[in-house]
Order: sequence, then C-alpha cells, then structure tokens
Amino acid sequence: MKLYWIVSEVAPFAKTGGLADVAGALPKALAALGHEVRVAMPLYQSVVRARFDIRPTDLRLAISVGARVRDVRIWEGALPAPTNGGAGRQVVVYFVECAPLFDRGELYHATGRDYPDNLERFSVFAQAALGLLPALSWQPEVLHCHDWQSALACAHLAMGAVGSQPFFAPLATVLTIHNLAYQGLFPQAQWPLTGLPEAAFTMNGLEFYGQVNCLKGGLVSADGLTTVSPTYSREIQTSAFGCGLEGVLRARAEDLTGIVNGIDPSEWNPRTDPHLAARFGPGQLAGKAVCKLELQQRSGLAEHNGLLIGMIQRLTEQKGLDLFLEGAPRLLALPLQIVILGTGEPRYHEQLQQLAEQFPGRLAVHLTFDEALAHQIEAGADAFLMPSRFEPCGLNQLYSLRYGTVPIVRRIGGLSDTVVDVTPASSAARTATGFVFEDYAAGAMAGAVKRAVAAFRDHTLWSSLMAAGMQQDVSWSRSAREYVTVYERAIAKRQMNKATTTK
Repeated sequence: MKLYWIVSEVAPFAKTGGLADVAGALPKALAALGHEVRVAMPLYQSVVRARFDIRPTDLRLAISVGARVRDVRIWEGALPAPTNGGAGRQVVVYFVECAPLFDRGELYHATGRDYPDNLERFSVFAQAALGLLPALSWQPEVLHCHDWQSALACAHLAMGAVGSQPFFAPLATVLTIHNLAYQGLFPQAQWPLTGLPEAAFTMNGLEFYGQVNCLKGGLVSADGLTTVSPTYSREIQTSAFGCGLEGVLRARAEDLTGIVNGIDPSEWNPRTDPHLAARFGPGQLAGKAVCKLELQQRSGLAEHNGLLIGMIQRLTEQKGLDLFLEGAPRLLALPLQIVILGTGEPRYHEQLQQLAEQFPGRLAVHLTFDEALAHQIEAGADAFLMPSRFEPCGLNQLYSLRYGTVPIVRRIGGLSDTVVDVTPASSAARTATGFVFEDYAAGAMAGAVKRAVAAFRDHTLWSSLMAAGMQQDVSWSRSAREYVTVYERAIAKRQMNKATTTK
C-alpha cells in the first residue's frame, strides 16, 4: 500500500509535542509491515538540514492564497533508520520551504500567542503537499492528515478544484485527531486564504459559528477518522469533551476509530538508552537505582529511598497543573519527592518556582525542554504522575511502563486504556500496572498518591507492578496494524462512493 502523510511536525526534525513523536515513529512501523510511506512537513527554521542530509530538489510550486501567490520549494530527506536495525522501507520526507511563512523561531506561536498568519501558513503547506504529488508522478492510495494544520488537504480533495482532477480521484483520505481542543479557528474575513470555493463555507463545510474551522473541514470530508485512544473516541462525542464538534463526530461515529498510540522501542529502551547513567531491563533492575541517584543529584534533591515521582508535561490546565498546585502541599507532606520537567503558561512557571522554594530538596522544577533529562526522569523516577483534566492518549505513561516507572493517572482518555488500577483482583492476577483515580479533585489525586506510597513499601507488590508494566507491548507494531485496517476501510469507502456517483 502507498501511504502519504501530511503532518505539521515530525521528530526528530521539529517537535512541540506528542504529534511529532507519532509522525516520527508510526510511518516507520508501517514501513516495517511492507508499506511504502512518504511524509510531507514544513521546512521550519529549527530543521537542521546538514545533520539529517536534507537536500533541495528541483521541484518548485506556486501556491495561491487569496490575492497572493507564494513560491514554494521542495527539499527531500528521510526518517532516520531504527537504531535497533529493524527492517523496513526507507520513509522519504518532503519539506515544504517558504521562508516568509516557516523560517521562524517557533512552529506555531511566539511569546505565547499564535502567529496571526497561521491560516495562510498551513493553507500553503496543505496545498503544496497535494500539488507535490503530480509533480512527483507518485500516486498514493491513502492520504493521512493530522490535526487542523493539515486537515485542509482533506477539504481540498472533497470540496476544492483539485479534487476534480483525475489524478486525485482514487485517493482515499484519513484524518487523525490528536487533540480536539485545537481546531484552527479563524475569522470569516480570512476565508480566501483557504483556497476553497465560497460554497464550502457552510454549516456542512468549514463554517463554525461564523468562523473558519479547519479541523471541521477535515472531519466532514475525510473518508476515515481516527483518534488516539478508544476512550477518547467516545468522550469527544459528548458535550463535555466535544469542544463544540460533538454533533459532527456523532454523525461520523461509524467512520471514527480510536487507536492507542505507541512508542518507538528503539528510542525508548532502558537496555540501550544512551541518556542513562546505567542500563536496566526486566529482571535486571539494579541500574534503575543508579538512575534514581543520578536524577536526585542532578535535580538537587536529597538522596533517600522514599518514593520519587516524575512529571514531564506541558504546563497547562489540560495537563492538570491547577489540580497539582492545589494538592501539592498535601502530597509533599508525604514521604516522597517530586521532579517536574516542562514549559507552558507563565503563571504556572511562577507558582512552581515558589513551591520549589518552599520545599527545597523535596521538589525540583526544570522549566525547560530537555530530551536527555526526559529520559533520565523516566528511568530514575519510581512513579509518574499524570493528573490530566483531559488526555487524548498520552505518551509518558507508555514510556513509564517501559522503564518500570509506575503510573499514577486520572481515569480519562487514553490513560484509561493503558493503565490497570491496583485492586485486590488485579493484584492477584498480576495485571495491575498503576494507580488510577476518578474525580478531577485534589483529594482524589492525593488518595492515589497515598496508595502508591503505601505500595512502594511493599517490595513484592511494587516489583509485581514494575514487571507487569515492563511486559506490556507499547510499541507501534500493534497499532500500525490497526491503522492498516482503517486505511483499507477508507479505500473501500472511496471506491464505493465513486461507484455510486458514476451510476
């Protein structure tokens, strides 16, 4: 099968969050199954061309956005091969260069505010990614778009002039929702920047309470829809989590599939991780104690054997920062330590710094993004706290399971699908992998942490939790096969619709 991904960030080239991790790992897993996968992304300032052998091609495109024409040049590279030597086709990556739009310090925003021309930026990207295909004379069977930044590509195929071209007629489309809260909303006055006809700005198209909604354009036009966990796929069809699009999603419920994210086992492997002070694995856990000591020393924490909790996340309300700050004094009254890594809203930066000053040697806060430290926290912590308000899937609980770091999570979204709570029954069956709390309340979070503190004193129970977690298959190989099924259904639907319209 020939698969074409259009996605706004891809690790290791450019990254702001989990979307990049997915786009950097899942295509390789699909290639390992024998499929031909190619990826398109913008050529941001942060993409290190020499490091990844990214080279310019002779392909140039002229993209119309409103009254303006943007000149685009295509560069070419490839996803790095798996470090574990895994087999699979090379995944070619095309980079869309348009310096006035993408040669900037950040991907989506600066100083906490979205770039005001984001609609133009990602309209140019989506249209260029489509226009690239005929220029290459490469005709994929499935176009896979991700979030609002590339959803316009699906809309162009369904509602725009490009969709009437014979070259694109067989192309099935799939859109993945990584986080429904980010929809690409813009004023109606910017509609010409989409490049779509006026007829597409309706309630059945991209119109959303008088605004342009890019994500909605993909939701109503893609042949198949996915999101990143089964529970989240159900949640977003409700008013509590649907962000105003629950009606659209309920109407497309038969085409919506929830597939849990995976991780790249070649990058996240405690047996081979180059960032760690010592390596370890199932049945060989001595190195984890060395990693804990190293993490305490690097973070300025007192060296002791109590429970060490890690947190790595965007410092936003979605991730439960308000809940954590409310409950932190209660948590830090327990015999434990906490180390936090992340950046986000300035108010949370300030409050966390103040809290760290109140609890020296107990709470360490790293207000930065540091990939090596992220690996060290996953390896050195005993437990990992994720008190999310909502969580489409989450990746850190998967990393934690892999590293024998017991998750403490709220029962929401993908966290519900990936962590088994400690109960008498799950403990007896040795299927428990973590601690789960229900209510979005500081008391509920503190209760789960107290259970973890008590379990940590029980060496047999804690060892069982670590072992069960490390035995989970959290790789992309399982999820990749589920995506193949989605692709096959999308192709069948496109063929059926084509047959219907030609009668």
